[in-house]
Amino acid sequence: MLNIQELGKDYGDFSALRSVSLQAYGGEIFGLLGANGAGKTTLLRLLSTLLSPSRGTATVAGYDIRTQAQQVRRMIGLVSGGMGLSDRLTGRETLQYFGALHGLRPAQTAQRIDILTMQLGLEQVLDERAGGFSTGMKQKVVVARALIHDPPVIFLDEATSGLDVLARRQLLDLALNLRAPDRLIVYSTHVMSEVEELCDRVAVISGGEVVQTGTVQALIADTGTGNLERAFFEMLRRQQEARVSKA
Repeated sequence: MLNIQELGKDYGDFSALRSVSLQAYGGEIFGLLGANGAGKTTLLRLLSTLLSPSRGTATVAGYDIRTQAQQVRRMIGLVSGGMGLSDRLTGRETLQYFGALHGLRPAQTAQRIDILTMQLGLEQVLDERAGGFSTGMKQKVVVARALIHDPPVIFLDEATSGLDVLARRQLLDLALNLRAPDRLIVYSTHVMSEVEELCDRVAVISGGEVVQTGTVQALIADTGTGNLERAFFEMLRRQQEARVSKA
């Protein structure tokens, strides 16, 4: 479902993403774990065709991000920081608009809105204008907007940021419920507990590169630590030691 080969992104002399190679499969919730600035968002924006790579490439649901960007966009749903809503539109109008953009017929969009309302608890937001929404209400509509066309690949980039405890729980439960053999969910976060609960496999990212990939249990076992947080810092320590030795 996702095949990344030596993907990188430079801004002048700065490498936001050095060279990433990964594979992820249908049926997985695949985690991207890293601190802010590690390169997670850059990677997801490349995979979503919002940015053009400086080197390497990737396929998403079989389509190449360099040469088949339009097809890639049909296959994905993206939730990322800074995605806003039109204050003048209601939640329902927003979802109807994006359903039409994805080529859904009105009846199909209405059916998807009903499903997403049950999954995300959208009753409060459907017929209110977004200008009066709380942060959590806005995020619910942003998530529903990304899922309106029922995409086979879902990118969730710090999707629980700013949510209260109830809205966060709904979103985590939704991610678990969306897991299916023909769907891949890529879940980017710096919150260890979310990775431990959700993710089948994890790629730890630091300094624009993948430090290590595996199940949570395998990463803990490999580092000889007792939990994911300690394993994370041990992997970063090893990465720093390796860079120093090369220098």
